[in-house]
Amino acid sequence: MPIPPIPIPIPIQSPAKLQDPVAAVTDPDPYPYYAELVASRPIYWEESTQTWVAASTEAVTAVLTNHLLRVRPTAEPVPKGLLGTPAENIFRHLVRMNDGAAHCPFKQAVAATLHAAASVHVEAVGSKCAQQLWREMRGEEIEPQCDLRRIADFALRLPAYVMASLLGIPEDKLPQTAQWTGEFVRCLAPAGRPEEIERGKVAAAHLLDLFRSLLASRHGLASRCGFASQPATPAGLLATLALEAKRVGEENLDVILANGIGFLTQAYEATAGLIGNTLLMLGTHHDVLEQIKADRSLLENAVEETLRYDAPVQNTRRFAAHSGIIAGQPMSAGDTVLVLLAAANRDPAANPNPEKFDIHRKNRRIFTFGAGVHACPGEAFAKKIAQAGVAQLLESGVDPRQLAATVTYRPSANTRVPIFVDAN
Repeated sequence: MPIPPIPIPIPIQSPAKLQDPVAAVTDPDPYPYYAELVASRPIYWEESTQTWVAASTEAVTAVLTNHLLRVRPTAEPVPKGLLGTPAENIFRHLVRMNDGAAHCPFKQAVAATLHAAASVHVEAVGSKCAQQLWREMRGEEIEPQCDLRRIADFALRLPAYVMASLLGIPEDKLPQTAQWTGEFVRCLAPAGRPEEIERGKVAAAHLLDLFRSLLASRHGLASRCGFASQPATPAGLLATLALEAKRVGEENLDVILANGIGFLTQAYEATAGLIGNTLLMLGTHHDVLEQIKADRSLLENAVEETLRYDAPVQNTRRFAAHSGIIAGQPMSAGDTVLVLLAAANRDPAANPNPEKFDIHRKNRRIFTFGAGVHACPGEAFAKKIAQAGVAQLLESGVDPRQLAATVTYRPSANTRVPIFVDAN
């Protein structure tokens, strides 16, 4: 049976000149605007939103590595709408949403867990899941491009399929896990609609139940985690995370479960955006597409350059816990900084000729995964999953050159995820 597509609202895009760094995320071409910020306002105070905005390589690096800044406001460690729900139990314990003792050394456990999955293993699982998902989604369809929105749907589901498989979730539970992951991610969005938030809370409870059951079934871990013994199944990243957590002195089951789920959610939109944006780059750079047709190994280079050229994660935020000088600016406790990762990627100080899509670029600098203690440790995973997804679509007959005229973007304040809609 074909999988029903994820409901994706389609925004109406305005041709007006960009003046808003958040609106830039889903603009057809935000990069001239970013270039203007880098050149003339590398870090500035945005009066309309009462936030600082950092755009240049120097400013972005300074903000991301400053000890006065935190990943959450000190007065609101968890979004108010999630309080008292299963979603809070996940969000509160995510290592990427914590600083200080709650962040280190547990991030070492997260990084060690991801490192344990060799890149060749991720690549193999990515290819297998991409083939499986495409078969499921096509069902009885004959033409792979009869519904262009399926491409965006495929890109959103694939990261969940791959990460769930690596975590040890059985194959028959992958479709449901992907659905819950998407619902939970949408409830975390700052502009999430009330109905999305409610569905996300329910999905969070399902994910927690699934992961408790999964962890209990891992060989040798049931007794350590206080669960009744169940039949052992092959170990996965969740079991590895539990062992790595124990090694660094963290045995709080809630922390382990939340960060196992975090592997799913952090990969979801960002990797989907990377798949879609890579397809767009191939569709608008015909010379690169021809090179990849002749030598498929160059797809890895194209994915890497897409991370810089059209970043799937356009921005992140930091919050001042104390007053001080940050990136040369006097900031007060409570100030918010919008960090334009995509603008820093296009700063000529970091990448000469930044407007050129060059898959052979030397000494490429990418800020998409952040910097400092909160730099995302999943970069290699995102690249391998995206590479597997794009390869599957190309092999299935999807022509990237037909996509550029049909693209819009999924509504978001920070991720750039293309949606392709049949012009007819």
